Amino acid sequence: MASERPRTTPDKLSEIPQEPGVYFFMNRRGGILYIGRATNLRSRVRSYFAGDLLEKRGELVASMIPETDHVQWQTTESVLEAIVLEPYLIKKHQPPHNTKDKSDRSFVYLIITKDEFPRLLVKRQREVVEGRVNEPIRFAYGPFSSRHTLESALKIIRKIFPFHTYVRKNQSYESKSNVYQQIGWAPRDSMTKEEYNDNIRHIRMFFEGKKKRVVAELEREMLKYAERMEFEKAEKVKRQLYALQHIRDVSLISDERNQDGPSGIRIEAYDVAHIQGKHAVGVMTVLFGRDPEKNEYRKFRIKSFDGIDDNRALAELLERRFRHTEWEFPQLIVADGSVAQKRTVERFLLDNNLEKIRVVACKKNKNHRVAEILGDTNVIEKYRQAILLANSEAHRFAVEYHTYIRDRMKIRRERVKSGTVRKRKRKKNPVD
Repeated sequence: MASERPRTTPDKLSEIPQEPGVYFFMNRRGGILYIGRATNLRSRVRSYFAGDLLEKRGELVASMIPETDHVQWQTTESVLEAIVLEPYLIKKHQPPHNTKDKSDRSFVYLIITKDEFPRLLVKRQREVVEGRVNEPIRFAYGPFSSRHTLESALKIIRKIFPFHTYVRKNQSYESKSNVYQQIGWAPRDSMTKEEYNDNIRHIRMFFEGKKKRVVAELEREMLKYAERMEFEKAEKVKRQLYALQHIRDVSLISDERNQDGPSGIRIEAYDVAHIQGKHAVGVMTVLFGRDPEKNEYRKFRIKSFDGIDDNRALAELLERRFRHTEWEFPQLIVADGSVAQKRTVERFLLDNNLEKIRVVACKKNKNHRVAEILGDTNVIEKYRQAILLANSEAHRFAVEYHTYIRDRMKIRRERVKSGTVRKRKRKKNPVD
């Protein structure tokens, strides 16, 4: 297979086409060192020979350049095909420089279940590797480096080969699945089990880089229906063929560009909410790469004092969060505030030998919008969108939690006033 791919040496990179596809860094013995994907093969491969490779790609990838003898590539007709082909080839060839950290939870898998009508679901790598997926798995494809990119790819595929994500119950589906049927994302009830399994098989072949075989099968199927004068079925297959051969993946190109920078780090954002010091709460939100991980979000009631002191509240929040050593530690912390909040976080990290964790702060204007991000300019440039999203999520989550606590306390006061419950004495400076 490797000998059939075009090849060039690092000093002749202009020979590489400016098309989407998959590239292979090869050593002198013809062994594959690294496999990657690109929307523009020439541009992406050239980036590996720039002076800032170590900073942008990391030590593992940078160390392969001295070992590289030549580069090979395989073009694809769309970005979508490059996205699904890359993990399949990595799994097949196991290149040494594609090693992924097993704890990197920004990676995801596409799983196909063992249901009578198999479902397609996106699951975190750690859930799959540790056997914590509740659904019975028949096939798994991945890992993919971005949940957002995989889900965008599945939206395109689902329009060609509709599939289920909900369990079939009593020959009908949940309301959301019924909506998906109407827009062509889920098969209609009239589809037979055999026809549905053909869809799943075609999807599997697509994720294994066998698009040409899928096209050939569909062409034979279309001719078969035409010969039987089943013109409605023939027209349906014709539409599938056309969509498969004219995939529109503009949104995927955007996703790919967003993946050019470093990804896969854990980002934690913190915010404090109160009204004139009353019912103060704090929250932590989490992003892995560019994706919010909502089951990692945490809420805290500020317990150590009453009154207005956002920095003291933030310090308490950090102290209580980092007591939980069983929670994965972040590589970047986003504080809501200005220089004072940033220094509060940095002081805590220094006192606890955690100074390797980077810190930025989102300074707001009078309209409570981010006016400036304070911190290391290189970190801000690399993670700007993730920082803004993490901060936005923290603010939303804090306001939501504070509103809940405030409303609950209001109800309790009314019940105390009416005599339906006793007033509870509050302990001084309670601790966890």
